[in-house]
Amino acid sequence: MAKTKTKTKNSPGHTRKPSKSAEELYALAIESFEQSNLESALKNAQDLLRTVDPSFTSQKSTSPLPIALPALNLLGEISIEAGDEDAAREYFLLAAGLDVEGAMPEEAGGGAEKFMWLAQLSEEGGFDSVKWFEKGVVCLKGQIESMSKAAPSGLSNDQVEVMLEEKREQVADALCSVVEIYMTDLSWEEDAEQKCETLITEAMLYAPESPGVLQCLASVRLSQVRIDEARSALKRSMAVWKDLDPDDEGVPDYAARISLARLLMEAEMEEDAMIVLERLALEDDTSVESCYLGGWCLHLMAEKRQGTLPGGGETGANGSNLDDEAVSLLQASRKWLTNTINLYNIQQYEDEKLRQHTEELLQKLTDVLGPADPSAMPDEIEEWVDEEDSGDEEMEEAD
Repeated sequence: MAKTKTKTKNSPGHTRKPSKSAEELYALAIESFEQSNLESALKNAQDLLRTVDPSFTSQKSTSPLPIALPALNLLGEISIEAGDEDAAREYFLLAAGLDVEGAMPEEAGGGAEKFMWLAQLSEEGGFDSVKWFEKGVVCLKGQIESMSKAAPSGLSNDQVEVMLEEKREQVADALCSVVEIYMTDLSWEEDAEQKCETLITEAMLYAPESPGVLQCLASVRLSQVRIDEARSALKRSMAVWKDLDPDDEGVPDYAARISLARLLMEAEMEEDAMIVLERLALEDDTSVESCYLGGWCLHLMAEKRQGTLPGGGETGANGSNLDDEAVSLLQASRKWLTNTINLYNIQQYEDEKLRQHTEELLQKLTDVLGPADPSAMPDEIEEWVDEEDSGDEEMEEAD
């Protein structure tokens, strides 16, 4: 008898009936997902979808049932974590088709989150992303209004206020995402600047102390060449979290702080930028971008220092005519930038513009300081962070 082709687990026609209940499968999928066991999470989430909507998964139906919403949302999130954006987009589109306005209860898979994901996953970008963000904002505003009028049963006033605050911040974050789109993909639109102004004003009403919203405000003000206002917003953004422990939830994520460092440099607030970048370097000494920005920032600080010296800081061989501070900044810049190239090569990093700029800066440093001494180059980031910070750490250890 000839062998028949075995169907794979994930094939649409596979209708193996899971042995566990929907509740058990959902809990197992969530647990595996939180533990970063994506293979197990995906299997349990797929089994969940088969359990709650066998007609759809067996292709007897072309559209899923509303009961499948939690499974579809979960499959979308797992797919994103697994790097499969196409699958994630498909799952979230199916979910959005079942809950067009996000009006279904969140415990049943409703709410705005799927719209926010679709905005970020949009292949078209631009107006299509704006459309999804706006749909999510409308949904969140409706939830805020409903909760403000009648608190969900079983929750204390404090719990309700926490939930409201989270949703206000989600509204503000979505509005800021639309601002970024109008400053990039849709910057050619005649009303782009006015759109940005309206959106950031509304975002500030919803989350006036959010570091991300304040960064967005600073970005808008920099684009308008309102530098003092941009600097004020950046200082307020840093003040919210700079004294918190690194693991505190109030500290913005790594990518947000990279963006903050860039904005600080654009606003010529290099010393503040270095505070951010040194902290990032201590958290992750393998980040090419933070290392590159640190080297560039130190180079800018050295150039500023040169400009205050007699003769504009014109240098002779090996940095002669520079004071100790300028030379120290240039040497520190060289260490960060040299480490950038090392990390770039080790990781086979793909950003040719970053590499070219790094090499240009290193060549300028060679012209001023002379060839680098290989023995003076650091092996690890901790060896070349700010000396004042290192001294503080030694004092803490002594205590």
